[in-house]
Amino acid sequence: MASEEIDLENLPSINVGIVGHIDHGKTTLLYKLTGKWTDTHSEELKRGITIKLGYADCIIRDDDGNFNVKEGKPVRYVSFIDAPGHEMLMATMLSGAAIIDAAILVIAANEGIKPQTREHLMALQARGLANIIIVQNKIDLVSREDAIKSYNEIKAFTKGTVAENSPIIPCSAQQEVNIDKILESIYNVEIPKRDLEEPPFFVVARSFDINKPGSKIENLKGGVLGGALKCGVLKEGDEIEIKPGLNIKKENQIIYQPVKTKVLSLYKGSQRIKEARPGSSMAIETTLDPNLTKADNLSGCVIGLAGQLPEIIYKARLKYHLFDEIFGSQGSIKVENIRSPELLLLSVNTSITVGQVTRAHNNEADVVLRIPMVPYKTDKIGIARNLEGHWRLIGWGELI
Repeated sequence: MASEEIDLENLPSINVGIVGHIDHGKTTLLYKLTGKWTDTHSEELKRGITIKLGYADCIIRDDDGNFNVKEGKPVRYVSFIDAPGHEMLMATMLSGAAIIDAAILVIAANEGIKPQTREHLMALQARGLANIIIVQNKIDLVSREDAIKSYNEIKAFTKGTVAENSPIIPCSAQQEVNIDKILESIYNVEIPKRDLEEPPFFVVARSFDINKPGSKIENLKGGVLGGALKCGVLKEGDEIEIKPGLNIKKENQIIYQPVKTKVLSLYKGSQRIKEARPGSSMAIETTLDPNLTKADNLSGCVIGLAGQLPEIIYKARLKYHLFDEIFGSQGSIKVENIRSPELLLLSVNTSITVGQVTRAHNNEADVVLRIPMVPYKTDKIGIARNLEGHWRLIGWGELI
């Protein structure tokens, strides 16, 4: 039988992040939803945790009210982003939060609310994300009474937060219990309004050299950039610019050089498309030397049409909002106000930079950036502080 042709360009699309405490079953759940393991980085396989953002996709189908990925009418294309759960990798998690429309917060019924569960929910609040589905995983490992107790703990934990009215779906990813209910909840998420009239603004989460060793010159592919389009439309043949671009050492200083290139092809998952619109993660093949894009060399950059991106900034003024406290393995820690000349880790879009505070007053701070950023008008910036040797999320800010 001929393979089914699906018009991915016009199928409603959504980016969904999977977040939660380490080892609560996020990556296994994603495998059961999509059939793909996202931990392909060798160090990830060795350590058993997610280090970089992982990607997988699926097409949700409706078979007379039964939502699955095998049979029925295609109703939604979903790009999943698997974010790290370990506290030392929160910066990477924030990068993932920058490109998602909705999130699945995974909480293991046998372990309950953990420090990174709290921190991930705080990060989603900092990003202004309200579309949250809570998956109470590993219910096969607890009794009915303990599952109910865990459910009530989750309700108490989310009270007063953006997730207060979120659905809570009991699940066993390993046993494939209620996977259909999770797919149905994703299908029911209202797709945010996409602005197609604005100039395109694409945030780069990963960059790759996809050529295999020994490939013939005539078969080589250009450098590939993976991420998400926040607004506008990108097409094959577009002349694009990448900022901040390449870092170059010049006269003992690191400077950033924007890069111009051309869109050779666009992909949603494994399917080639002619035109990219906001709503899913995608890959852009360019005319760049793949040596420039290998090993995530350009992750954290942004892409727009040549000459249409905002200017790179090396200094920023933030209006910040700090949490009252953060939670760690030793209990809660009160968040102190920002002071000069402390160092802060700032997450904007998919980029991570360190800023030194030069002034802080009335919830505003001036910072000098070690890695420049390319601001977008609606960006929320995650703010982290080094506490006991770890970068911990303490609040969020906006550029002013």
